[in-house]
Amino acid sequence: MKYFSNIKKTKFERYSRQIVLRQFGLKGQRKLLSSKVLIIGCGGLGSAAAYYLAAAGVGTIGLVDSESVEISNLQRQILYSTDDVGEKKVKIAKEKLHKLNPDIKILAYQLRVVPENIQEIIKQCNIKEYDIILECSDNFPTKYAVNDICVITRKPLVYASVLGYDGQVTTIIPFKTACLRCICPQLPPENEIPSCKEVGILGTLAGITGLLQATETIKYLLNLSRILKNQILMFNALTMEFKKINIRRSLTCPACGKNKL
Repeated sequence: MKYFSNIKKTKFERYSRQIVLRQFGLKGQRKLLSSKVLIIGCGGLGSAAAYYLAAAGVGTIGLVDSESVEISNLQRQILYSTDDVGEKKVKIAKEKLHKLNPDIKILAYQLRVVPENIQEIIKQCNIKEYDIILECSDNFPTKYAVNDICVITRKPLVYASVLGYDGQVTTIIPFKTACLRCICPQLPPENEIPSCKEVGILGTLAGITGLLQATETIKYLLNLSRILKNQILMFNALTMEFKKINIRRSLTCPACGKNKL
């Protein structure tokens, strides 16, 4: 125990099961406690990712969302309960995460992320202070805006999307890997994008995919093994099959192409 003398006993006990992990150790736990992660979107993906990152001991977690809790959210958004309906998500999420782990700092930003307010988001959320960003929204305008924010600030991004029974995750390192606009340069027309309200979503799928984001985030922060660079991990809940698709950065990408360097 002498090696843990500078960590309070209760804190060591809280994280003991991951401290003993090979390649993790006390050094890894210290790194997590000094790390800053920003989660944009506190719905199904964000709930799962935030809960486990807080439990793991990420020292600062920023939460960005503008919506209130609705009864239809409760099937998959595990941070909220029936009594929270009508309350702002970031307010409730901050309270729940603080109760889970009072060791860490939770920052709440009640903001809506859209392409028109990219610079405002960068400034108000102090984006440059964060080590990595998770894109956990439920709509493509926000996803594209977050992609562009990360390219502008050169911040790593763990991107995810879920719909129906299908989820996907990838990690974007601006100017080193493919970004969202490398794959699809322009935002698809609104009438061509189905929503969860129209198509539905399996609640557990949001949890699985959010946890994959959290896992990628921890691996990136601690430099553990390979992350999903230039690969999209796809999961189908009906077949219980995972597959990886290779992607490539586009030199003509409107966000991170060679003319943007």
